[in-house]
Amino acid sequence: MARLLAAFATALATALLLWLTPVVPMAPAWAGPVDWHELPASDEGRQWWDAGSLRVNRNGNLTVLSRFQPAPPNEKNGELYVMEIDCGQDLFRDTSINGIPQWGSSWQVAAGDGLIEATIQAVCAAGVDLLAGS
Repeated sequence: MARLLAAFATALATALLLWLTPVVPMAPAWAGPVDWHELPASDEGRQWWDAGSLRVNRNGNLTVLSRFQPAPPNEKNGELYVMEIDCGQDLFRDTSINGIPQWGSSWQVAAGDGLIEATIQAVCAAGVDLLAGS
């Protein structure tokens, strides 16, 4: 009897779930194209930035997804950053690291970090038209 009651409850829950599921097909989410550009490697590692993620934010600065991979023998996996870049002042800040928001992150100078300097230069050059239209 208990087995029959459990089967009936499962069938009823499945029917209810199917009835509540919308019949209209959902539009796929569009994340935009991924277009990684690798910068010259340094002793610290390798860096890429994604031209498909390049945007102007409401502050008039560029934002871009970047990826850093430490040089061997470092066992650490690479990290993904969303960088906000102020091209007029050559400043950057990481607004997200591996998908975790960095609320209130401070503006920084590249301070001799060749990979970040190269990222800022490449992103600002690629974003000239975007910045002109903002």
